[in-house]
Amino acid sequence: MMNDIDPDFDPRKHTLTDSSYFEDLEIGQRFLSPSRTLGEASFAAFQMACCDNHPIHYDVEYCRRRGHPNLLAHGMQVAIQTAPGAGMLPHVLEDSLIGLLEQSSKFLKPVYCGDTIYPALEIVDLTPGNTTGVITLRSTVHNQHRQLVLEGEQKMLVRKCTAD
Repeated sequence: MMNDIDPDFDPRKHTLTDSSYFEDLEIGQRFLSPSRTLGEASFAAFQMACCDNHPIHYDVEYCRRRGHPNLLAHGMQVAIQTAPGAGMLPHVLEDSLIGLLEQSSKFLKPVYCGDTIYPALEIVDLTPGNTTGVITLRSTVHNQHRQLVLEGEQKMLVRKCTAD
């Protein structure tokens, strides 16, 4: 029946994992995002969203004339794969996450249409404050050939469970 309320169900408890706070985190802790193959649809959607109209990102013949085997991914198209929301990290920080403070990326190797990428975040530093802390994450993306194609850093502000 549609009006029957289940007293055992609480939508606030419908979470993927228990929430962690700054004190619960450890250097070396890793957060993987699902691997994904970047196909033509991904390229088209990114090009439409970012408005980058350079043919290196959408004209295969242009790419081939310049020695590339396929469409070349925009660097930001690769960087967005390391967005914390692409994986479990925001779920782990469900109640403590305040926001992303910084992001930087180095584009080490080309990523082409059809490549499969493997994004990951790793905690490399924890800087405590009075009621919050800053998590520094190393962001990486590898391709299907086990090559590191992107390396960067992100900083996130999270709440502490207890004040100092």
